[in-house]
Amino acid sequence: MIRKAIVTAAGASLLAVLFFGRDAVSYVSTSFGWMKDSVKSNVPVEFEIERARRMVKNLVPDIRRNMHVIAQEEVEIERLDKEIARTEATMGREKTELVKLKDDLKQDKPSYQYGGRVYTVAHVKVDLANRFERYKTHEATLASLQDIQTARRASLDAARQKLENMLVAKRQLEVDVEQLEAQYKMVEVAQTMCEHNIDDSQLGRVKELIGDIRARLKVAERLAQTPMIDGEIPVSASESEVDTIVEQVTEYFNAAAEPVQVAEAPQKSDR
Repeated sequence: MIRKAIVTAAGASLLAVLFFGRDAVSYVSTSFGWMKDSVKSNVPVEFEIERARRMVKNLVPDIRRNMHVIAQEEVEIERLDKEIARTEATMGREKTELVKLKDDLKQDKPSYQYGGRVYTVAHVKVDLANRFERYKTHEATLASLQDIQTARRASLDAARQKLENMLVAKRQLEVDVEQLEAQYKMVEVAQTMCEHNIDDSQLGRVKELIGDIRARLKVAERLAQTPMIDGEIPVSASESEVDTIVEQVTEYFNAAAEPVQVAEAPQKSDR
């Protein structure tokens, strides 16, 4: 049936090109659309249900890829969290040292001693400026890391929501496929109860055969019960039965052959 539809559509396309010229495109597209519908209508329902079930199963790789993305985002966010924590700790120490150097320079001393060494005011000011620039760099880095962290968390939330939606959709599709299969089985049951639909099925042919066999058995049974006509003499009949019938026939015809006795009339007296 499918091959016939394909051949028919191909023939129609060729004829359209030969006879309709510039309008052939519309005829060809119509022919292929008709062929597609024809092929689809001839595909068994149970095949389509099985195909839907396999398509639902094919969603598993996409779900696993999304789970992999979630795992990657979680690892990256953990790394960012640690880097942000280190940067904040470093900036905390730098801020403490900056504030100390700033406060020391406010004392207007000729020199300052740190770690057993003496530094001039100029040295302290240069070191304070360098530290301040480094602190601002760390501050900008921290802000960038926090922005990346925010974006990563948003991506992680989106991936988790997508995974949840995919799982919910997959479960719903599985339920839909099961419902379709149950509905198809109910339709099959309804078809088996309709004699019109059974006649052309294997079940209808089996029932017809059983009916024929039953009819033949009934005919054979009635023939067996019918009395024998012009049959052979039952040679095996018992001798007593033969004697009985002979006696009956003899008695019957002997009775018929006996003369009828007429009563004599009374004689008159001479007196």
